[in-house]
Amino acid sequence: MMKWMTFAAVMASSAALSQPQDSAQPQDPTPTETLGYRADSGERMTVPITIGGRGPFRFIIDTGAERTVISRELAARLALDPSRNVRLAGVVDVREVPTVIIPQLDVGRRSLTDVQAPALHAAHIGADGMLGVDSLRNQRVVFDFERREMRLSRSAAQDDRWPPDTIVVTARTRLGRMVLADATVDGERVRAIVDTGSQVTVGNEALRRRLVRRGRIDPTMMLEVTGVTGATAQLNYTVTQRMRIGGAHIANLPIAFGDLDLFRLLGLEDRPAILLGMDALQLFRRVSIDFGAHRLRLEPGPTSQLGGPLRVAAAR
Repeated sequence: MMKWMTFAAVMASSAALSQPQDSAQPQDPTPTETLGYRADSGERMTVPITIGGRGPFRFIIDTGAERTVISRELAARLALDPSRNVRLAGVVDVREVPTVIIPQLDVGRRSLTDVQAPALHAAHIGADGMLGVDSLRNQRVVFDFERREMRLSRSAAQDDRWPPDTIVVTARTRLGRMVLADATVDGERVRAIVDTGSQVTVGNEALRRRLVRRGRIDPTMMLEVTGVTGATAQLNYTVTQRMRIGGAHIANLPIAFGDLDLFRLLGLEDRPAILLGMDALQLFRRVSIDFGAHRLRLEPGPTSQLGGPLRVAAAR
């Protein structure tokens, strides 16, 4: 368990409280394309992007973030024009941060123009920036963990063939994020937000209180995390016996708990909810997040080991 605490000591997930500019719309005339990705120390995925023809730079794919974020260091290097400050809700705190205007950001053959991006320190982001859901509207993103590839396509495009044991979960979107209703943690029904920018799965206080009443959590087990703004916090954590996402069952997954502003932003502070992080998603061979069709596909993969016998399987 100590090993997992070190692994999860830095966690990043962000959400801008003000709305993105309407001009920051992806231009998407292209068919499916495949991009290679790298994984950082927390197994979050970074893909190459270019800004104004310069790069490539490494940006984390963050499906839990409303806004695309850039590091202050890269913004200064590219001499990007400053814009107004915005309030940013991270894992740990909410604070006002500066923004810059990215004239053109290219992901493969897809482009966003005039993006107002919060500018944060690279050491807190863990990369040159983060691609939020503002860059993924009406897109299908497929993460192939076995081949270490990411595929981008329009939501309406024909999907790849998936094996019979693939788990399909229908979702709703809230402020652009995928929220799954068909999920449970140790028998408690939860709303699950798919968050590829978070290294670990995080539950809210409503879920923690229910599990405490059932004696499932030791309130003395604490984990220190650092958010994208650099603020730190101590979070209670436990190891779940079983998490269910649609027809997928995951045993012995560590989960931290925090009173995160993101849950309040999504109106989920009073009902059990989790951010489904990379520690859970990377257990599958492939994951497809279809923002246009509001659908999540999970292809079961090989057994993984993390903090004990962690297993994932499809329901029979």
